[in-house]
Amino acid sequence: MKIVIVNYGSGNLRSVQKGFERAGYAAAVTSDPKAVSDASHLVKPITESIRSGKPYLGICLGLQILFTEGMEFGPHPGLDLVPGQVIRFPENELKVPHMGWNQIRIEKKNPVLEGIPDGAYFYFVHSYYGAPKKNEWVATTTDYGVRFPSAIAHENVFACQFHPEKSQKLGLQILANFAKLN
Repeated sequence: MKIVIVNYGSGNLRSVQKGFERAGYAAAVTSDPKAVSDASHLVKPITESIRSGKPYLGICLGLQILFTEGMEFGPHPGLDLVPGQVIRFPENELKVPHMGWNQIRIEKKNPVLEGIPDGAYFYFVHSYYGAPKKNEWVATTTDYGVRFPSAIAHENVFACQFHPEKSQKLGLQILANFAKLN
């Protein structure tokens, strides 16, 4: 098994790597295309690898990039794997960014959610959320003034808006469950 965290020049990649290590799995951070190609599991957006069937774990922006379009700093195209938009929380109604612990509601079973109870708390830091055109990708939802998909899942893809690497025991369970996927 070779878990690769793609270094896209931003984010707290080392904390994701340390999360996998605490869950008992080695992971490497790289931007080397050969290492990404050789990976058995990917943690960050790589369209060809997702389409080839490799397990993909998207965290925060790694979830948002899967959508058709993102609205941060104006409209920008995403990977268009999940039809829909990434939109901002309404600032006049909510404290933005959504930061801190919040509950998830499991909407559909997925191997990455094995051992995770409905209503479990995870750590969030984000100002935007994915709004899919159809609910078939929605694995969990969270309520923060608006009910939004906090995790999406389909075939080899699992992506979460929350940060499992910062979500203590249950977050490490998510990382371990992902690492066990074939």
